[in-house]
Amino acid sequence: MASRPTISDLAKAANVSVATVDRVLNGRHKVREDTARRVYDAANEIGFHAVGLLRQRVFEGLPQYKLGFVLQKPDHHFYQAFVREIEVAVQNHPGIRGIAQIDFCTSQTPSELADKLREVGGRNQAVAMTAPDYPALSVAVEEMKAKGVPVFSLLSDFASGIREGYVGLNNRKAGRTAAWMIAKTAKKPGKVAVFVGSHRFHGHELREIGFRSYFREHAPDFEVLDTLVNLETVQITHEATLDLFMRHPDLVGFYVAGGGMEGAISAIREEKLGGKHIVVVNELTPISRAGLADEIVTLAIATPLANLCRELVQLMVEAVDSGPAAAPGQTFLPMELHVPENI
Repeated sequence: MASRPTISDLAKAANVSVATVDRVLNGRHKVREDTARRVYDAANEIGFHAVGLLRQRVFEGLPQYKLGFVLQKPDHHFYQAFVREIEVAVQNHPGIRGIAQIDFCTSQTPSELADKLREVGGRNQAVAMTAPDYPALSVAVEEMKAKGVPVFSLLSDFASGIREGYVGLNNRKAGRTAAWMIAKTAKKPGKVAVFVGSHRFHGHELREIGFRSYFREHAPDFEVLDTLVNLETVQITHEATLDLFMRHPDLVGFYVAGGGMEGAISAIREEKLGGKHIVVVNELTPISRAGLADEIVTLAIATPLANLCRELVQLMVEAVDSGPAAAPGQTFLPMELHVPENI
């Protein structure tokens, strides 16, 4: 049986002296916050027995912030990565003792989304949420604002003009980027398609608008087909993709502007059509990465989650400290572009 890590092991893992570890453990003399946090993080990584005491020493005296997050699809790789980055960002934000309370709302009904926001807002100082845009949700955001609880929209905007801010990609530019890739890499003009989860997702609608506007302005020889609504489900996307191939043999490419890309990728594999179409999807997950590696997917437009979460936590803390903003804003993160040659 391996012996448990010692103070010397912890000092080595944190790249500090044994004396520094001792000062953090015993509260002797002042240790810089970033150094103390490094010791604490190293203790977590190596399984140091006094990690609980270290947490107390590192965070004692710091103001506590309870920050709530409401995400979707708890079993999806993207949202699992999102959870990890939120936890890291909250824990590592300087000058606070942050507590991240992460919930999921898989329902898309307006009343359940609004109820979930009220529930999470009732036990946190600020809330960030991914959701479609419904009037009922705007009412709930307004209620939270009246109670002094700022609400941020994530990835796709909602309650514009009421919520504290939007944090995510510039979705219109994402749609134009997808169109640019298809227009520039297709061997000849032809038909192109776009999938959205729902037009209630403001971000999906903006991506569709950007996609169509690029072809209208710069590649009018391409025909953009009627938008396909896939409800972000794998099975619907799979069947719709197969139907698309059957009805439009001159299809040159398509963009899955929301979720459900797994269904499109599986349909291409099933028909052995890899490389025939220019395919653009959102987010880099194990499935889209495999699609890129096999040259089924041409481009994955990804959200820089670590940067987003750091920026989001900073905005949430500032909103708690300063109160509602006079003019609700938008924070756009630079999109990450992944192609087969750079994964």
